[in-house]
Amino acid sequence: MAFEGTSGGYNGWIFTNLASWFGLSYDLEEIPTTMNTLPRLPEFDYVRPETIAEASRFLAAHAGEARPFLGGTDLFVQMRDRVSKPKYLVDIKCLPGMNDISYDPSVGLTIGAAVNMNRVIAFPQVREHYQVLAEAAQSVASYQLRSRATIVGNICNASPAGDTIGACLLLDGVLNIHGQDGMRQEPLKDFFLGPRLAALRKGDIVTSIRLLAAPDGLTGKYLKLGRNRMSDLAIVGVTAIGYPDQSVASGYRMKIALASVAPTPLVVDRVETILGETSITEERLILAAQAAMEACKPIDDVRASARYRRYMVRNLSLRAMRAVWEGLQGRAA
Repeated sequence: MAFEGTSGGYNGWIFTNLASWFGLSYDLEEIPTTMNTLPRLPEFDYVRPETIAEASRFLAAHAGEARPFLGGTDLFVQMRDRVSKPKYLVDIKCLPGMNDISYDPSVGLTIGAAVNMNRVIAFPQVREHYQVLAEAAQSVASYQLRSRATIVGNICNASPAGDTIGACLLLDGVLNIHGQDGMRQEPLKDFFLGPRLAALRKGDIVTSIRLLAAPDGLTGKYLKLGRNRMSDLAIVGVTAIGYPDQSVASGYRMKIALASVAPTPLVVDRVETILGETSITEERLILAAQAAMEACKPIDDVRASARYRRYMVRNLSLRAMRAVWEGLQGRAA
């Protein structure tokens, strides 16, 4: 691209136009001829182990210096912004089982750590039995980014704003983790300790997540409020699910999880109680939405105030629960 009529190349073109727009005076001789408009990643060593045990040993031996690498959609941004400066990136994408996704009616859905979100969205059994997970994954950024981003990566990033975490929590997700002592399982509800802080030990690698078999009649809804329709973190995220359950007084079990309004992803247990103890009506839905607002603990930041987030939790929770309730009634009709 040429910038005719200016000296100083691209920077000169920028300064010339800024000066014209704002009536500024300038000296082209003082304009730098180069500008790093896209900061580079810091230098790092790329490591590609052949086995999960080898990867785990390397991560443990270089704790604080090495990071496991899957899609990189969060990690590379952190590295670019110098939030994270790993010396080693350990590529675990091609290790056995990492790219597998499977469904067994008696066991549930298992998603390998390297399965990208577009594959999850397109998987027939996800669309049939776990529609709310597909809906949440669909809300993440763009198609191109979802070709790299993974559900497990979204979880391990431990951001309170993770879009797919709520569905995984409400569907009783369990993480399969390989550590220095071999494999173990960790319930997702116990995994999040704080913003970007998870219950991982030195050398731990999350290999997959398993969601329990979806209850019959499961209906779900994910609503996300951002500053734009695409490519933005949630200011507020609400995941709601419901399904018939004759063990509760209302005949239906309904649950809600919230994103971006507490230090960790938040399941509001009070909602399940309110909508389970008596017949579900509009008044009960409003009461449950109020309980969700009271349970959240948002902060003020550059994207929204805490007060705004609280009220949007109430509004989006009510909308999500109405949608789930209408879906349940439609199935029953």
